[in-house]
Amino acid sequence: MTEYYDALETRPADEREAALLAALPGQIAHAQARAPGFARILAGVEPASITSRAALATLPITRKSDLIEAQKASRPFAGLNATAPGRLARIFQSPGPIYDPEGRGSDWWRFARALHAAGFRPGEIVHNCFSYHMTPAGSMFETGAHALGCAVFPAGVGQTEQQVRAIADIGPGAYVGTPSFLGLILDKAVEMGVALPSLTKGLVSGEAYPETARARFAEAGIAVLQCYATADLGLIAYETRPRGGLVLDEGVLVELVRPGTGDPVAAGEVGEVVVTSFNPDYPLIRFATGDLSQFLDGDSACGRTNRRLKGWLGRADQTTKVKGMFVHPSQIAEIVRRHGEIGRARLVVENDGQGDRMILVCEGTGDAAIPAIEASIQAVTKLRGTVCFVASGSLANDGKVIDDTRA
Repeated sequence: MTEYYDALETRPADEREAALLAALPGQIAHAQARAPGFARILAGVEPASITSRAALATLPITRKSDLIEAQKASRPFAGLNATAPGRLARIFQSPGPIYDPEGRGSDWWRFARALHAAGFRPGEIVHNCFSYHMTPAGSMFETGAHALGCAVFPAGVGQTEQQVRAIADIGPGAYVGTPSFLGLILDKAVEMGVALPSLTKGLVSGEAYPETARARFAEAGIAVLQCYATADLGLIAYETRPRGGLVLDEGVLVELVRPGTGDPVAAGEVGEVVVTSFNPDYPLIRFATGDLSQFLDGDSACGRTNRRLKGWLGRADQTTKVKGMFVHPSQIAEIVRRHGEIGRARLVVENDGQGDRMILVCEGTGDAAIPAIEASIQAVTKLRGTVCFVASGSLANDGKVIDDTRA
């Protein structure tokens, strides 16, 4: 196999964008026709009219954070599935609980591409330390490895001494799992006095991957990259050898929106990751992951031409409770929409020892509008808040809409 998984990875960016947008109308029509939940969410939408990112941005957001209640009302997938549950390959349960489908066919979660970028090749043995119990991560990586032509040892989690023995006995060349668990395996190997020279590469996910862990693995002779995926969507983006961000998968269309809204952020701003999937079994349209990230400028040094995400930059659901009342990012967005004087805004929640206070910090020059904005705060949140204006560009570009500074 070549350095690239296929020719899609190096096609011109405008060619990729045209292909994704050309596929949108068919996927929207499919979701409306086969998934009752999307028939309701997208009622009145004419699929043939959704042929641009601007048109896509007019469609409703479906939030991961709403799936628990939605699935209680319509089991097991809130009607978002286009394939009947009994015709799927597997059904998983993620914390919440949230139920996730896996359809039939090779590499349903699209992980072979990320594994290939991490150096995995046909004929290698993969030591899979993601869970095989209820949650889908074990299957995600296993089916991708099988599609790539690799054998898999289904190690799962725990039992570090047995993990070390298996690696020493079988000799896998590659590891998949969380970075912290790989660290535990290496610790146990040192404790046992067992060398693990066969491990030379890895692909990790599921938690933060600090530089200290990356350096430790490199010192042990293991080149470990990371990828970004969710149990709902499968692979979203993956790291390549030169690093420098995560390259988007070829099978998804990704937007970044202002938390609490469906509005795309300006170029360079941090926003919530929203994904439209072209999966026929689970056709998620504008699915908000709850994760924050940022697009990086330019192409990767590896030669792949798809856009890159900076990585995981926090959670978009910044809902907090003030004086017994929940305050949501969507409420802050509504206040901003009511007042054209506001550029960007951030609600700061603090406690000065005398009780909780809310301050809406706004970029712009609208001091004369402060009384009206404060009235909107009370009308929208049912709580009193003050307003102050700061210079444009003063607020940090970190995706925060609500900054709760209380201890």
